[in-house]
Amino acid sequence: MRDRPIHVSVPPRPVPIENAAPMIPRYTRPRMAAVWEPDNRFRIMLEVETLAAEAMEELGAIPAGVSAALRARGAFDAGRIDEIERETRHDVVAFLTDVAERVGEEARFMHRGMTSSDVLDTCLAVQLAQACDILIEDTDALLEALARRAREHALTPCVGRSHGVHAEPTTFGLKLAGFHAEFRRARRRLVAARGEIATCAISGPVGTFATVDPRVEAHVAGKLGLEAEPVSTQVIPRDRHAAFFAALAVTASSVERLAVEIRHLQRTEVREAEEAFAEGQKGSSAMPHKRNPVLTENLTGLARLVRSAAVPALENVALWHERDISHSSVERNIGPDATTGLDFALARLTNVIDGLVVYPEAMKANLDRLDGLVFSQRVLLALTQAGMDREAAYRLVQAHAMAAWREGGGFEARLKADREISETLAGDGIERLFDYGFYTKHAEAVIERALNAPA
Repeated sequence: MRDRPIHVSVPPRPVPIENAAPMIPRYTRPRMAAVWEPDNRFRIMLEVETLAAEAMEELGAIPAGVSAALRARGAFDAGRIDEIERETRHDVVAFLTDVAERVGEEARFMHRGMTSSDVLDTCLAVQLAQACDILIEDTDALLEALARRAREHALTPCVGRSHGVHAEPTTFGLKLAGFHAEFRRARRRLVAARGEIATCAISGPVGTFATVDPRVEAHVAGKLGLEAEPVSTQVIPRDRHAAFFAALAVTASSVERLAVEIRHLQRTEVREAEEAFAEGQKGSSAMPHKRNPVLTENLTGLARLVRSAAVPALENVALWHERDISHSSVERNIGPDATTGLDFALARLTNVIDGLVVYPEAMKANLDRLDGLVFSQRVLLALTQAGMDREAAYRLVQAHAMAAWREGGGFEARLKADREISETLAGDGIERLFDYGFYTKHAEAVIERALNAPA
């Protein structure tokens, strides 16, 4: 799949609230909103019509000069289009009528042999590709932040948890490198989704090309940086759109996984890392001491919204026969909402990682909290390597571990007091097992492997 920009550029200016995407302004960034504003949509539709006219002129299907007239006088007024649509109850007819009022005589040759879906589906493909370009850039920024913080904490020891319970030592850098690898996969999915969705259909009613030459489609596709849809059946098959929104949903789930990790680490009982707390920020209207993980909690909520687009996108695949428009109302909502929500979430998560406050001392204190129990596997393996039966070794080590869990007291001291264990691991055989460096010796190499993996 090709990772290249669509030639119709995204307008850089901010979007007026009344023309913004359905996602509320609180979670909308201007660049993504500009993709979904009516002016951008109508601009792309006019470009599709103009490019189609260019190809038809070259083929002799329409008189020369139509595309030039569209270039020179082709314009639109979103308000006027809405006014016409209230009468015609057809959005493309309203668009064509508004443009024709400005172009004049040549406009009668515009849209020759084409059907509404030729314009709408090709336009949507451009918008989704534009949106995906932004999401890929967002992911790149997040990857850079994760890489920087992973290297910074490559050898910062912390406890690894399974089931939320202390397991064995790891490093905070390794944690972050794992998320880096996950978002690298997310980027690949987004690139693939962009290639999947960037298709053009200019094939006329029911996709037979009876009224529009296939060379028109090829010309429009080439100029817009799209692929021609092999068989469009009048609409571009919606399995492509389902794959696109599924890629967004998976990316949102990765956003949530990292957000949940930070939320857990910020709990008072853990306090190994926390969101930056700005000067003048208030954590609670009632309790002045509160420093809450509000940004990552917000990301958990936004991830739910983005994922909610996946199911209706999947249900859009099963259209009737060659086409119906049951997909249209769905896409007019999920297109702007899912891309805008994920854009905001990725940018917010990047800011969280950039400013994340890390507490290595708390990480070390939590590692030591169970007084050496995290080394139980090393003791078990050492006993088996020294000749003890594994089941017998497991029973011995577990018995001392459970006693230390219930009653306190050093795990290492309990092991040394056990004659069978101390004789089996003679000399400094027990003490050498209680070494955090054993667990961090490959951390830097694994982190670099993750960060330097092929794009």
